[in-house]
Amino acid sequence: PVADEVVVRQRIPRKSWKVGRLCHGKKVCAIAISSSTHHVYTCGHGYIRVWDESALHTWNKAPQAQLNFQDRHNCVLSCKLFPDEQSLITGGVSRTLTLWDLTPTPRIRAQLASAGPICYSLAISSNAQICLACFKGFVEIWDLQNQILIRKHEVPEYGSRCVDITGNKFWTGGEDTSLYSWDLRSCQKLQQYNLHHEILSIAHDPSEEWLLVGLRTSDVIILHTHRKEAFKAVIHKYVHHHNLKFATSGSYFVTTMDESIHCLSAPYLQRLFQEEESTEVLCCDVSSDNQYLVTGSRNCATVYQLLY
Repeated sequence: PVADEVVVRQRIPRKSWKVGRLCHGKKVCAIAISSSTHHVYTCGHGYIRVWDESALHTWNKAPQAQLNFQDRHNCVLSCKLFPDEQSLITGGVSRTLTLWDLTPTPRIRAQLASAGPICYSLAISSNAQICLACFKGFVEIWDLQNQILIRKHEVPEYGSRCVDITGNKFWTGGEDTSLYSWDLRSCQKLQQYNLHHEILSIAHDPSEEWLLVGLRTSDVIILHTHRKEAFKAVIHKYVHHHNLKFATSGSYFVTTMDESIHCLSAPYLQRLFQEEESTEVLCCDVSSDNQYLVTGSRNCATVYQLLY
């Protein structure tokens, strides 16, 4: 037996405290928090707004900067921070993926020309060398270091709403209710899980052992990426927007469903706390230092401090 004092237990939050609001001005479709640079990036139609740490504990403070797209019709639907939090990639209603350097001041490093008109989801490998961009009917696999397209991989037309990557596998899911796993090198299909409901979101834990799948029915399913092991939590009945975000500790995750925010432990799905907002939550992120949760909605972002 192992003595209790030598067992490392990850902290999990017991509740949250609403501490600030970031007025984006338009619908916040994607959001990212960088703990290393102490900034929040709210993304949506036409621009990205940058908020410094002082804005997190205030209400309606002006942003530090606004990054405008040349194409005013460009709308960011997905954004991903690099593991070192020094770079960001965005995709959405545009035929380009935009790669940003965040330090010392945010600027565009490169624009990657895509074959599809709408990028629904992005995923980055743990070593930041590979980026997956999910379009209707196909996934683009990009070499980020050399900024070149490695492969355009065809997937079921209605099975490509969201994408994620774990090790040498990547995962896709969508309206056809099936979760697919693919070999990253050969792009051969490895497995297919029939989940019987539309898949709205996919996210993995930091160890890449567990995969979260959010369904239109608001069920959250957590699957082991290698073993035939799964758990399920039923939270509501029906949702329009469903987002998932694992904490960097891997001990808990946040799921948002319409106006509700739920925090659950992983992998056994114990409920930790719940918050309600007045409008639909469209996106969320948890800071890598596990201190803040930020949600995006119709015209602003709400900042919560996590309490342990």
